[in-house]
Amino acid sequence: MSNIKSLLSDIQHRPYPLPQGEFQYYQEWNRAVFLHWKVDYESLRKLVPEVFNLDQIDGDYYISIVAFTMEKIRPRLLPSLSFLSNFDEVNTRTYIENDGKKGVFFINIEGQKLLSCLVAKELSGLPYQKANMRRSYGQYDSQLDSKNLKLHIDYEIGNPLKQKTNLDLWLTERYCLYLQHKGQNIRYDIHHKEWEINDVKIENLETKYKFGTIDFTNRQPDLTHYSKGVEVISWKKVIL
Repeated sequence: MSNIKSLLSDIQHRPYPLPQGEFQYYQEWNRAVFLHWKVDYESLRKLVPEVFNLDQIDGDYYISIVAFTMEKIRPRLLPSLSFLSNFDEVNTRTYIENDGKKGVFFINIEGQKLLSCLVAKELSGLPYQKANMRRSYGQYDSQLDSKNLKLHIDYEIGNPLKQKTNLDLWLTERYCLYLQHKGQNIRYDIHHKEWEINDVKIENLETKYKFGTIDFTNRQPDLTHYSKGVEVISWKKVIL
């Protein structure tokens, strides 16, 4: 549990205090590729429940696609089971601020393993769906036929960022997520150390993503990041 103690003591980067009580889950979000696009407010507003306030920076709104590998997810007092706990994931998210807490809202989540998706969806209410996914060094592929979504990335990891911009921090340092499920408005609080971010060179990118009137089909992102990952703890849901 030494890594948990280290996590809980590393809080200087958080914009607001840790939640009260014991955390519920531990997980790792590893080898993450972030693709960020500016989007217009009106189109984005239609994708997010009105109860959640869209966050902006310098008048700009963003949607991000994050491709990573989930590992070692487990309840607080139980071990992880690799066949269930380790899987590739691609999520499509936007940015929310409610009651002074900046978080994310997931427009879509794709997972590599059917059982993992079913369990995650049942336990959290998040919109997990099984996709055809394959990952190797410097390459990531996902295809979700039921929604006609496709992602292919060839990338090369660059140097660590020596100085993060306000935008870098705004896009990555988020410590809760919001969702609407079964008539409830929900927030899950999380904690991790500050993301270590590298530049990343996208050598080839194929996207087929359309949500409402927002279309990222073969559209180059406005900004990209890479991170080796973070260890994450999360708390039980809060009904808003």
